[in-house]
Amino acid sequence: MSQAAPVHSSSNALPHTYRAKEQTDRRNRRTRRFFIATFIIMEAIWLYQFRLIVIGDSTVGKSCLIRRFTEGRFAQVSDPTVGVDFFSRLVEIEPGKRIKLQIWDTAGQERFRSITRAYYRNSVGGLLLFDITNRRSFQNVHEWLEEARSHVQPHSIVFLLVGHKCDLEAKRQVTRQEAEKLAGAYGMRYIETSARDAINVEHAFTELTRDIFALVRSGDITIQEGWEGVKSGFVPNVVHSSEEVTKSDRRCLC
Repeated sequence: MSQAAPVHSSSNALPHTYRAKEQTDRRNRRTRRFFIATFIIMEAIWLYQFRLIVIGDSTVGKSCLIRRFTEGRFAQVSDPTVGVDFFSRLVEIEPGKRIKLQIWDTAGQERFRSITRAYYRNSVGGLLLFDITNRRSFQNVHEWLEEARSHVQPHSIVFLLVGHKCDLEAKRQVTRQEAEKLAGAYGMRYIETSARDAINVEHAFTELTRDIFALVRSGDITIQEGWEGVKSGFVPNVVHSSEEVTKSDRRCLC
């Protein structure tokens, strides 16, 4: 009498090599998802958000400076700013410490001044630009500072004085010494930049950010409800390692 062949379950019928490959593929997919999620989270991590305003006479190069900093490019022809434009970028001021900058590019023409004045109060820092080849733009620095200080109350703005277009040395109308003297009289630092040649552009924004961060850390500048100048950032409490993610998948499938 013939004996019936044993019946195997479908799971036991799967070759061991197939099950091992399936396990490896599943682990790889989880690991890839982890690294993608971690990259997205890391892009979002910033300690604080600082709102900066860039002011100065028309044609001193405010928009060109901001675009060089935020987009890494220089436009030979730039249309005049109408009202206010907005840009943003992350800056790492110390290893692992990043600040999100909201940068407001203001129009220099008198007819737009009523619009730009509304942005002073919600700014914590500012770059005050003049063109080193245009002495009138340097003489107007005092007027810009007085306007800013009259509209920023009850807060204050940390300003950096910027002598722009330093690549045009042969056409210079304002010496570095007199610009430094003016900056010192108003308690500002002075930096010369060139958007065209990418001179000190990164340095200007980073140093201003560091100055503000130092004041926030010391408590001289605080986060206040209803004020947009400084906002607390996004810092997750725990970021799990890839080893922890794959631990849950370490089970025997045999």
